[in-house]
Amino acid sequence: MIPGQDPVPLAGLPAEVTVYEVGPRDGLQNEPGAVPSAVKVELIERLAAAGLAAIEATSFVRPEWVPQLADAEAVVAALSDDLRSQVTVLVPNLRGLERAIGAGIGRVAVFASATESFAARNLNRTVDESLAMFAPVVEGATGAGMWVRGYLSMCFGDPWEGAVPPSAVVGVATRLLEMGCAELSLGDTIGVATPGQVVAVLDALVEAGVGVDQLAVHFHDTYGQALANTLAALQRGVTTVDASAGGLGGCPYARSATGNLATEDLIWQLHGLGIRTGVDLDALVATSTWLAGHLGRPSPSRVVRALAGPGGGEDKKNGGGDHSGGDDEHEETAP
Repeated sequence: MIPGQDPVPLAGLPAEVTVYEVGPRDGLQNEPGAVPSAVKVELIERLAAAGLAAIEATSFVRPEWVPQLADAEAVVAALSDDLRSQVTVLVPNLRGLERAIGAGIGRVAVFASATESFAARNLNRTVDESLAMFAPVVEGATGAGMWVRGYLSMCFGDPWEGAVPPSAVVGVATRLLEMGCAELSLGDTIGVATPGQVVAVLDALVEAGVGVDQLAVHFHDTYGQALANTLAALQRGVTTVDASAGGLGGCPYARSATGNLATEDLIWQLHGLGIRTGVDLDALVATSTWLAGHLGRPSPSRVVRALAGPGGGEDKKNGGGDHSGGDDEHEETAP
């Protein structure tokens, strides 16, 4: 925080929050060109060194669908044994799960949609057909002793269908949890949610018997609502929040989806509220300025720009200072 500025807590918020970092996967998958494997590996290592304990490293999708992640095996193989056991990878089907098991991964994620339109475009299936596809994946993963996360897209709005009723979210969410997902991340894929909608969906899930400790939130900042929505979720007891270093990310199958909530912006808010995260903000900003140099453009994160200067690290190619203080379905790519 600003020197001399002490945190000011709000009543009713959790004492600690897990920040689930999606930048290496959800952030880089939407880049126009491939990022070198060595840069991806160093990014993951830097994020872990900054204190992020939950990192989604890559996705075992078919290269023709997401060429930016075609080097998944190489990236995972370059990680240390300890780090490889800690990161999560996205798996779209049984073949993806087999690849993850072969790579020595212990944590995987699957991906569903709350709406039929997005399921058709992202998975080439109906909602029911996609859930039937994921059931053996989750069963196989849990049977192998793996931790499984479920993503649910379009929980608050869909570009083709409009508003999404909470009942639609509840229907798919409960089925994912019944399959064996240990955690479910609720995605505002196109960033249209506002705090009242967030509360309505969370309350509907709790009323249906879902424990708030099973839920995470994943907000995109299309309309500048991500931090407000996060605060609303925290007030309802959510303690896991997805974010992307530097605010990178989007969704190839939903063009109106812009960047994810920036991890630095989230950490600034959480630390200002006195909420523990275990994350070193200075190290995180240095990482995003370093990454901006490799991507050739400044970070969209407001906190990165404020702490690193207006360039956001775009000209720091190899550094960045430490500013103290086999199916035919489309393979899912982003919440």
